[in-house]
Amino acid sequence: MAYGRYLTIGPSLTPTVKYIVIACVIAFLAQIPAEQAMVYYFGLTPYLVISQLFIWQPFSYLFLHATFLHLLFNMFGLWMFGAELERYWGSRKFLGFFFFTGAGAGMLSLLAHPASPIPTIGASGAVYGILMAYGMMFPDRLVYVSFLIPVKVKYFVAILGAIAFLSAFSSTGTAVDHFAHLGGMAFAFLYMKGWTSPGRIRESYYKWRLRRMEKRFRVYEGGRRERPRPPYSNPRSKRKEDDFWIN
Repeated sequence: MAYGRYLTIGPSLTPTVKYIVIACVIAFLAQIPAEQAMVYYFGLTPYLVISQLFIWQPFSYLFLHATFLHLLFNMFGLWMFGAELERYWGSRKFLGFFFFTGAGAGMLSLLAHPASPIPTIGASGAVYGILMAYGMMFPDRLVYVSFLIPVKVKYFVAILGAIAFLSAFSSTGTAVDHFAHLGGMAFAFLYMKGWTSPGRIRESYYKWRLRRMEKRFRVYEGGRRERPRPPYSNPRSKRKEDDFWIN
């Protein structure tokens, strides 16, 4: 459990994290007698998602794992960082975040190679998203790399993000889907900034519409309408650098 700025051996197990771990363990045991069928139907295979409409795969692939170590490390990361997020957010919000970042990781992987027949499995994308959220909420806490080297979470997240980015855009030839890692972190960042909430998107849309209306009409203090002016004659027509909208 975390105290102050320091992170000790780990937090207590929370309900949603526990259920996700149990589901992953059950799925891993089910893979032993029927691995090919499980991976075919529930792994994330871009070709099947697009051509056969296996639209559940961006969610179901999170519960499958290739090896016991693959499962162990993902569940360890989920427990270490996810349990505290669940305590802060509540179980419902944390579960939604888990699927949001996991599905986002899968979608970026799908967009990166849409015709690929190679399946992706594992909860790493969601775990990377959880780590990004943890780093944004508790940037100065310490994690111990290899249980020995203390590193602030914000630097740890930055290093992992840089590795995922460089690995995703380089031909490494490994079996690791770095686009999924990168996607999980990217979607978590957008979520934490509030840029994915319906209210924020609606607000941005209204601001965009108001900007368009301001370009057509300007109202004097006396209530009389002014004819539209060319952009160069309107000192307010220049868009502020800090304005933005979400497509």
